Amino acid sequence: MKIHKEGYNILLVFFILIGIIDFLAFFFIPNEIIEIPIILTAISAFFYAFCIFFFRVPNREIQADDRFINAPADGKIVVIEETNETEYFKDKRIQVSIFMSPLNVHINWFPISGVVKYCKYHKGKYLVAWHPKSSILNERNTVVVENKSGIEILFRQIAGTVARRIVCFAKENQEATQGKQFGLIKFGSRVDIFLPKNVKIKVKVGQKVTGNRTVIAEFI
Repeated sequence: MKIHKEGYNILLVFFILIGIIDFLAFFFIPNEIIEIPIILTAISAFFYAFCIFFFRVPNREIQADDRFINAPADGKIVVIEETNETEYFKDKRIQVSIFMSPLNVHINWFPISGVVKYCKYHKGKYLVAWHPKSSILNERNTVVVENKSGIEILFRQIAGTVARRIVCFAKENQEATQGKQFGLIKFGSRVDIFLPKNVKIKVKVGQKVTGNRTVIAEFI
């Protein structure tokens, strides 16, 4: 299983800390209650395996298709609604939100190809990711890509109560390729997509989606 490079340092630190804790447990806890260090070691192994699982990188190479807007993340659709986008467009857009649980792959992919026109990080709160205000109050990072037809799509990485570290590789004026990684969010989060009102939505609330595989909407 391939591990994302953003996980290397975290996994190394966790490995050292867990090793120290387990060693001290076996060294200082009397032999008569050996069950405690054994249980602690089992819990540590499970926790470390989960961390490795979290930073997994699936092989999802795709053939870019300009007709479609693909899911930028794994998770579940929790919002599909018309709303005012106040940061960049400042007009009515269709918002589609994907909630990512800690068990989902947390890599984020470009949903369309084009040029990155806008990229901005915002400090913020850590409300639960499904909270209606999390899109504008939480720690977040906003990216806008303009496709070759001049249509702009905004997508926003949002931190949750557990996820407190947003990573974004996108830079303004960079070429974006549909299906290529643009970042990740560590340990549970949400991604919002703001679409033009004249697209055809291909998903529904409650549906589980797969990043780089599920078509969120189609240009018409």
